[in-house]
Amino acid sequence: MEFPLALQLYSVRDELEQDFTGTLKSVKALGFDGVEFAGLYGHKPAEISELLKAIGLVLVSAHVPFADLVADPIKVVADYAAIGCEYIVIPYLMPDYRPGTEKFAEVIAGARVIGQAANAAGLTLLYHNHDFEFEKLNGEFALDVLYSQVPADQLKTEIDTCWVNVAGENPAAYVRKYAGRAPVVHLKDFVMPGKKPAKLYELIGIEDEAQVKAEEVFEFRPLGQGVQDIPEILQAARDAGAQWVVVEQDQPSMQKSPLECAATSVTYLKTL
Repeated sequence: MEFPLALQLYSVRDELEQDFTGTLKSVKALGFDGVEFAGLYGHKPAEISELLKAIGLVLVSAHVPFADLVADPIKVVADYAAIGCEYIVIPYLMPDYRPGTEKFAEVIAGARVIGQAANAAGLTLLYHNHDFEFEKLNGEFALDVLYSQVPADQLKTEIDTCWVNVAGENPAAYVRKYAGRAPVVHLKDFVMPGKKPAKLYELIGIEDEAQVKAEEVFEFRPLGQGVQDIPEILQAARDAGAQWVVVEQDQPSMQKSPLECAATSVTYLKTL
């Protein structure tokens, strides 16, 4: 693995709630160079900065809800800059703000404002996709509309390769499409034996808890245990000039704990 490797801490969110410091130490012990936050778990920026330095982890990036970012971009960006964050990320859009709604225009306008605030604080704004951005608007994927309407110096990509595949597109090709604008790439594996579940986002704990039908089984997997062509995705990340790759597994699987899943992913990457 020639890339520095980070873990999206959403993968171990329950462990962090129970033992914040111990979990971060475990992440380092698994062989990760950095982390990507999704919430601060009640800790102040200065505390986290000192803790990460002591453990030896780089804070690569942080996922921050769009509503929080757009409500007070200067303050929010300043908090993450104080920790030493290099990238700040719009991670997810609630249904009212997704492509095809009137409020998607607010996402585009908001990204420009947040991107400018990030730049002023020495950070870079990224956008982390799911599959719903692959709805077409006037014949063009909404994700491409977003990137075409917000200047590259204000918004770069964090291509989540799992969701690109779920949307029916080629993950490696999509990373290469944004060469020079893809500093961070999300590595995520999965299996989807049947059709895409109608209630897909319940599987990542974001929306309601409706039951998923047995024939609609979708499962996140450790890297190398699913359908993704990880070697080709890594080559695409090299071609695109990525600086970091981030492992994320929204839910554990294969009767492993979240940390065991992360360990399996690291072990697999070391074989490449």
